[in-house]
Amino acid sequence: MSVDAAPAPGTAPQPRRAGAADLGIDLSDRDFWSRPPAERHAVFDRLRAERPFAFFAEPEIPNLPSGPGYHAVTRYADLEAISSQPAVFCSGEGAVSIQDIPADLNEFYGSLISMDDPRHAKIRRIVAKTFTPRMLERVVDSVAGIVDDVLARVRRQAAEGDGTFDVVADLAAPIPLRVICDMMGVPEQDRAMVLAKSNVILSGGDPELVEDEEDPLTGVLMAGIELAALMERLAAERLERPTDDLTTALVTTEVEGEKLTHQEIASFFILLLVAGNETTRNAISQGLLALQEHPDQRARWIADPGLTRTAVEEIVRWTSPITWMRRTATRDGEVNGHPFTAGDKFLLFYTAANRDPEVFADPHRFDLARDPNPHVGFGSKGPHFCLGAHLARRELAVTFARVFEQLPDLEITGPPARLRSSFVNGLKRLPARLADSR
Repeated sequence: MSVDAAPAPGTAPQPRRAGAADLGIDLSDRDFWSRPPAERHAVFDRLRAERPFAFFAEPEIPNLPSGPGYHAVTRYADLEAISSQPAVFCSGEGAVSIQDIPADLNEFYGSLISMDDPRHAKIRRIVAKTFTPRMLERVVDSVAGIVDDVLARVRRQAAEGDGTFDVVADLAAPIPLRVICDMMGVPEQDRAMVLAKSNVILSGGDPELVEDEEDPLTGVLMAGIELAALMERLAAERLERPTDDLTTALVTTEVEGEKLTHQEIASFFILLLVAGNETTRNAISQGLLALQEHPDQRARWIADPGLTRTAVEEIVRWTSPITWMRRTATRDGEVNGHPFTAGDKFLLFYTAANRDPEVFADPHRFDLARDPNPHVGFGSKGPHFCLGAHLARRELAVTFARVFEQLPDLEITGPPARLRSSFVNGLKRLPARLADSR
């Protein structure tokens, strides 16, 4: 891989802005993200092979100006090269939005993800200091109890009804939500609001999850305001009455004499809902769907619990819950032979890199024993690798082990309702039943 400095002034080659219209591909078309995964992966296969830096016009979003377009990065080596050079490809211009949004909103909704050094390093040091071994051990230890309680509720619901339930609403969503809310000390009465508002923020404009399809931005802004108000209230309460939770640690921890502001804590909470709640929830729901579609792999894992480590990694690779992150070039240069200019936008398609045949043998095969498995489901090289990857792996490992033990009769009964979003590879619903409860 290579990221080369810009040539002498006046000699920089012009970037190749080859689109993919001639291939019948438009990643900015919302309907593309409603297509079955196999069809989407076939498109990414073509882009990797024929147009690895394909250029697309930005999707139109009400109340946001149209931008210059973006390059779709679909090869693993290119994505790794860009991720490992944060000074050349920055996050501070926007990491979770294709369009440029006001700087204060960008930082608020992106938190650490949408920051560059030195501010990123400062905030991450403060946050990392709060994730003490004692804190993490307590959270990890609580995961099993939370999973057991959620699965028991599923069993009771199925037994008291017709045996059916929704994997997303009843099983996958409550587990990471409870883990994060317990960790932050969010009161029980506020948790339904937290789930509803996080769904809006991550809806990608899906008309089922936003009140006004013609103005999704306002819905996202209002959802963020409500979550911020909750966390600012909790932060103020913890300053007066400290408890043994992450919110208390965040408001009291100092690094080089600096603390997080209440707004920074609120922003970090929104990040947790994205990185810790939504991604784990979709890995659980889509992992269960994948196991239904590959019964041989499910039987293999049940027969050999020693597969858990590699199985969890394969589920993250296979599902790629976050589809992309954006980087913006800070100067002219070249990456792996592709010239670019300052201001160019790059969307790092993790879902495509995770199926790159140059890195993964038989990449479209679901193999729970795949090892090594250098997937980028938690991000690639560089300072933005997922801070909570250890906790996410633990949640997934415990959840699947407990499902095998406590819900061995779980059956998926119909196709999933997929989130109509390019950013989150999510499910809205996944019908299921417990065969023994019929």
